[in-house]
Amino acid sequence: MIIYDKAKYDAVEKGEHTRGKDRWPWELSADLQEATLNTGMFRANIKVVEDGATIELEVSNIITHDWPEQAAIIPCLSPEYSRHDIPQNPFFFDEQHQRTYFLGTEGPELLKEREIHFNTALKEQILKKSQDGKGTFAGFSDKWPTSDRDAVKGLMVRESVDGTWVTGIAWDHFLSAQGHNPRKCMHLSVGVGPLKVGESKEIHGKIYLFK
Repeated sequence: MIIYDKAKYDAVEKGEHTRGKDRWPWELSADLQEATLNTGMFRANIKVVEDGATIELEVSNIITHDWPEQAAIIPCLSPEYSRHDIPQNPFFFDEQHQRTYFLGTEGPELLKEREIHFNTALKEQILKKSQDGKGTFAGFSDKWPTSDRDAVKGLMVRESVDGTWVTGIAWDHFLSAQGHNPRKCMHLSVGVGPLKVGESKEIHGKIYLFK
């Protein structure tokens, strides 16, 4: 998982959609049951548990501007990351877009294409930031059109190719759910705002893997 693949709405850098960084080194425990990361801005701890791994993420605003309520970073959970030291996992590809779900108003709903499903609690504020007031954004709507189906909780899951396993990602603070990008990934954005300069916030998440 890439902790900081992209960002939205003035998180880290000013802009409605900015690129992140994925080359920070993780430190692994001797038994490979725990991984830690400390960049100054992001401190993360991932621990293996029976049905996946728990995530503790501390985010510190060490930049020169305050982050608004909608500010978010976008981790990328991908079975097809292209770096040579990370093996691909075709077992969790979803090339037909038939096995990936977000949590919507009707329960688990199929993520059909590359549309973005915003947190319904923040949707009104987000629409006010758009060019047309209806959810069109210059920075990303050409690839991630705003869906009229909102997400209600920070959870995305995907079934394996043979339907016997489930993987997924959850965060207790989130902005949006999106996926099916070139890396065949799931993007559940982490809500890091509001966060004033010099403040920190702790966020909890989980990566799922179970039968």
